[in-house]
Order: sequence, then structure tokens, then C-alpha cells
Amino acid sequence: MNQAWVAYLPAFLRKKVEGRHELQKVLTNTGWLFGDRLLRMGVGLFVGIWIARYLGPTQYGLLSYAASMIAVFSAIAVLGLDSIVVREIVREPESEREILGTVLTLRLLASFSAYILTVATTLLLRPDDRLSQILVAVMGWAMIFGSFDTIDLWFQSKVLSKFVVYAKNTAFLIASIVRVVLVVIKAPVVAFAAANSLEFGLAAIGLCYVYRSNGQMISHLRTSWTLARRLLRDCWPLVLSSVIFMVYLRIDQIMLGQMATSHELGIYASAVKIAEIWFFIPTAIVSSVFPNIVRAREVDEKEFYNRLQKLYNLLAFLGYAIAIPTTFLASIVVYLFYGEAYASAAPMLVLLIWSDVFANLAVARNTFLMAMNWTRVLLVMTFLGAAANIALNFWWVPKYGGIGAAAASLISYWFAAHGGCFLYKPLRRTGGMLTRALIYPRFW
Repeated sequence: MNQAWVAYLPAFLRKKVEGRHELQKVLTNTGWLFGDRLLRMGVGLFVGIWIARYLGPTQYGLLSYAASMIAVFSAIAVLGLDSIVVREIVREPESEREILGTVLTLRLLASFSAYILTVATTLLLRPDDRLSQILVAVMGWAMIFGSFDTIDLWFQSKVLSKFVVYAKNTAFLIASIVRVVLVVIKAPVVAFAAANSLEFGLAAIGLCYVYRSNGQMISHLRTSWTLARRLLRDCWPLVLSSVIFMVYLRIDQIMLGQMATSHELGIYASAVKIAEIWFFIPTAIVSSVFPNIVRAREVDEKEFYNRLQKLYNLLAFLGYAIAIPTTFLASIVVYLFYGEAYASAAPMLVLLIWSDVFANLAVARNTFLMAMNWTRVLLVMTFLGAAANIALNFWWVPKYGGIGAAAASLISYWFAAHGGCFLYKPLRRTGGMLTRALIYPRFW
């Protein structure tokens, strides 16, 4: 049976999707995820800009430093299990309660450990900065609440993301209202850190509710320590890879905070915020198509690679569609969003928006590595990208500040997503596929 929205498509598109129920299900799921991200993009950008204008570059830089520290260590809390869990539930649906229960237990343990490590590292790096220490300690609770995102993986495996959208958007909207109130009453910067943790706490409650409304119960989940050992054995390269990935995703802001000033970091963070608005696009698409790509590998290798090439083509096209106009409009966008105080963020935004093209392709390429269970290859590729980013930041940040950090991100993202594929023979085919996508991107 066709989804209701199919009837409203133009004739040429309707012919492509009519009767293709799996494709319709994927498109419906992707639509919900896009709706979620569009709402967050609109409301989140508006509220975020208001907060940045209110706090000013220096305090906004401090808040961004705390968020970057937490982002790096949150990779430990997540344990890199997302794709593994979806893959295992697709393959063994009869074991889904044991899989989810085990992963939830592991993530709760890992998140508490990550929280302690984050606070300890901040004390080490900024022993005399009491405000940064408090911001990290308050905002770090988001990692613990985030453990309940494990429930989201069940909905992903069923391609039913609309329920997750309900739960997380409700939490997001409540937290956004709180943030607006904080600006109006001129609250201190610590209050905004607390609002971030509040959002994750409300999202955890919402996920438990929608999981129950779909006939599932948290109390029915089981923990298997045998399965836990197997999952940890499979995921440790992903944990390392996720930590390394978050290092090279956020090391620029941490190093700016350490080697430059909080003001410079605030300027740079405003450019990052605009560039990262679009990160939801590859994530939403890949989370919807990943189960079908896994199934294609099981039955038809040619179709498996055909679907991967289409995914690469699409994400390259979307990356260009965003990067090209932003290149010419960066100054206007920064001025309209953040005002004159943040004007120097424009050239940083240009470099960062082009790094998004390669970030898109990295997300798609990682789908291939996960489907092949090449987790160690993913670890090596991510490590090389992180090493390049750290080296370039050490070289350029002291000389060029935020511009140097943005340039380092662009080069290291390209290397980790595309250039590095040609260093490893089994990935050269993938490198060629990515090259074709960059040269001849297509929407369909």
C-alpha cells in the first residue's frame, strides 16, 4: 500500500516511487528526520544567535569551550555502538531486548566514567579557570542522560523515527523556551549550560514514553554480560575512532581556547554553528538507508555497491548545493545572524562550509565500512584525519587564529574522507567512487 504523500508528488517522481514500499518507508522516515532537523535548525539557530549576541564573543567562547570538551568525551559514553546495534537488531530481531538492554547498561557505565574524565581533564587544562570548570561539570550531565538514546536505535532499526522526533522535539522546544527566558532575565552563562543538560534529561524521559507507547517496556530489557563482552570486542575500534573523530571535530575549538583567547574562540564558534546547521542532512539520510544497504550486501554485491554510489552522489550534490551559495553570502549571513561583533567569522565560515562537503562523504563512506564490519579500517582513517588536524592546528592557530583552525579542518576532513582512501588498497575502489561523486554529483 502506498504512503498517502505519494499521491501529492509530481507525476515523474510518483512513477519512481509508486509500488516501491521499502523506498517509500525510507523516504517517509527521512522526511520525519528532516522535519526534526529543520525545526531544530530554525528554532535552534534563532535561540542560539540570541544567546551569542547576549553573551558576547568572550562568554560565548567559554560556553563553546565547555561544549567542545564534553563532545570529545561523549564519544566514550556512546561507545560507538549505534550502527552495530541497528545492524544486529536487523539481523536478529528476536534478540532485540537483550541487545538494547545490554547496550543501555554499558552506556550508563561508560557515561559516568566519561563525565569524571571530562571534569578531571578540564581541571588539568584550566586549573585556575573556575568558571570553565563549573560549565563543564554542569553541562556534562547531558552525557549521562544521553545514554537513553539507545532507545532511538530500536526505532531506527524499524525505520520509525517519527516517534523519536516527537520525544526529542518536545524536549528541545521546552529547553528552547527556557533558554529564551534566561536571555530575557539576563541569566549568567552557567544557566545556559544547565539548560543544555535539561534538554537531554527531558529527551530521555520522552524516549522512554514513546518506547512504551509502541508496546515495549524498559523493564523488559535484559543485560547479557556474554553479549556485552562480544559487543565491547567489536566496538572498541569504534570507541577509539569516535573519540579520535570527536577530537578532530572539536580540537580546533579546544586548541583555540588554550592557544588563543576566549574572544577568538567565540568568533570561530559562531562560524562553526552556521556550518554545522547542515550536518543533519547526511545523518538523516544515512540513518534511513543504512538498514537497506546492510540487507543489499547480504543478497547482491552489485546492488550493494550501486546503492553506495547513489548515496555518495546524493551527499556530494547536497554538499555543493550548500557550499557554493554560502561562499558568496558568508559576510551577509554572519552580519545578519550575529551582528558586527562577529563580522570576522565570515572567512572562517567559507572554509568550514567546504569542509562540510567532505564531512558528508565521510558519513556515507563510514556506512560502507560498517556494513563490511571494517571497524579497524575506520579507526585508522579517523586517526590519520585527527593527526593531520592536530598538526595543522598547532602550526596555524598561533599564527592565524580562527582562520588557521578553519583551514586545518578543511584539509583534514578531505584527507579523512577521500584522500586517505588511496593509501589503503581495499579502499581504493571506494576512493574512486567518492571521486566520481565529487566530479559528477547527482540528486537522483
